[in-house]
Amino acid sequence: MSLIINHNMMAMNAARNLGTIYNRLAVSTQRLSSGLRINSAADDAAGLAVRELQRADVAVLNQGIRNAGDAISMIQTAEGALQVIDEKLIRMKELAEQAATGTYTDAQRQIMQNEYVEMSNEITRIANATDFNGQKLIDGSMSGTGMKIHFGTGNDSTEDYYYVSVGNMTAESLGVAIGGGSQAAVAAKDSVASRAAASGTSYASIASQASLASQASVASRAAIGTNASVTSQAAVASRASVASLAARGSDATGAAVASRAAVASQASVAATGVILNTQHGAQQALTVIDTAINTKDSGRATLGAVQNRLENTITNLTIQAENTQAAESRISDVDIAEEMTEFTKNNIMAQAATSMLAQANSITQLALKLLG
Repeated sequence: MSLIINHNMMAMNAARNLGTIYNRLAVSTQRLSSGLRINSAADDAAGLAVRELQRADVAVLNQGIRNAGDAISMIQTAEGALQVIDEKLIRMKELAEQAATGTYTDAQRQIMQNEYVEMSNEITRIANATDFNGQKLIDGSMSGTGMKIHFGTGNDSTEDYYYVSVGNMTAESLGVAIGGGSQAAVAAKDSVASRAAASGTSYASIASQASLASQASVASRAAIGTNASVTSQAAVASRASVASLAARGSDATGAAVASRAAVASQASVAATGVILNTQHGAQQALTVIDTAINTKDSGRATLGAVQNRLENTITNLTIQAENTQAAESRISDVDIAEEMTEFTKNNIMAQAATSMLAQANSITQLALKLLG
């Protein structure tokens, strides 16, 4: 190799090697300081793309776990309110059972009904007041489709979400609200049914006689003013005959009609609510309250089943997030032991390259000796 002074090729070569080693040393320093193998797309372009997708999945899965946890808290709030309603319904049935026996007067039953009314009002108040984060739970707002609980990374109905539904649990919806203006009608039917059963008289004949009296009165007034009243009177007489025959019917007929009257009374109770101030109304209330308890229990059972599903969902999401995080870590995180070995090697090589660069820069001074 010629001894030249215009170009120091050894120094240039040493400088190039030093630059390469210095860049490697810089990468090792960055990885060790950040803990990441991939700090930019230049480090691993494909790995970066996969890592970002996995990071997004992990973040969404963790939020889905929180969503499911919030849903469990919401369900527990609703279920706790239904537990209180359960206690009210049990007390209401106890009052109905008490009022259904014949050892109490109607005045005493009215006292029982007063307590029943307070229980009924409290059920409605609880149903209307129970909410979670501003969302009403058991007043009918979540009936039908219900509330959508989302926990997955996509939007597939078979994988990523389902609905929580709770029916209307007000006293009116459950059918245990106290009867209104129809109480008098129900009491009147009870009274007629009782008299019919006691005397063996047809329930229909009692109603028919009342109707006949009205019709006879109308016919009598018509007879005063017109000859056409003869026909009207004949019709009235015919009706009177039918009513008389019905009145002379057998005890079995009377009992059957009284039974139909009781059914009509029961239908009235079911349609308009519960009354406890009559013995018959209290007896019918027992069935109505049983239906309400079954409805409430069905709602609680549904909520409990959904809560179990959500707890299983949280377990599954936690495992999924953990394993996705592990895969992301293998792509992204630096192996400290391996990188520290690389750093030490590059550090030694950088020192060696620096030393050789200094030596290469001093070699051209040999030409001065020849010139001297």
